[in-house]
Amino acid sequence: MDARIQANLGENVRLLREARGLTQQQVAKLAGVPRPTWANLETGMANPTLAVLVKVATALEVRIEELLGPPKVAAQMFKAAELPVRRRGKVAVRKLLPESVPGLEIERMELRPGASMTGIPHTPGTREYLTCERGTIELTLGGLTYELEAGDVVVFRGDQRHGYRNRTQTISVAYSVIAFAPITP
Repeated sequence: MDARIQANLGENVRLLREARGLTQQQVAKLAGVPRPTWANLETGMANPTLAVLVKVATALEVRIEELLGPPKVAAQMFKAAELPVRRRGKVAVRKLLPESVPGLEIERMELRPGASMTGIPHTPGTREYLTCERGTIELTLGGLTYELEAGDVVVFRGDQRHGYRNRTQTISVAYSVIAFAPITP
């Protein structure tokens, strides 16, 4: 096994075990491997068989690829300027998550005075959650109008026509969470 992969394996196994609050003895027992084998894995000195890797991945509830890949950092900061922003007229829409999460989209919408934006209907079964953070947001949805003030939330089917508007003279901010319907084959 390549030295870099062995080092990744050792670091990942240790971090995953510690994140679960388990001792080497406890997790070795769960995996069905001797504790000294587990200790060797964590030092990056082991050259395990595929069968051992499967046992370790199963005990830690991860895929083998997660054991062998570069260790994930405990935290990573993204400055606001690093997050993608798209503009639709007087509306700025910024993604709140720097990485994609399957089936989920979370965005911050800043509507300048008088701004409006038409939402895009999604696949049937999609749910949307709109929360007003600041100001007033008018949500039109299926012929109805909802006026949200700070703290208000509207939950709705995302497969219908909808639109957002700020009729005030101050900037309004809202957060949109879209839980996409699962794609079925």
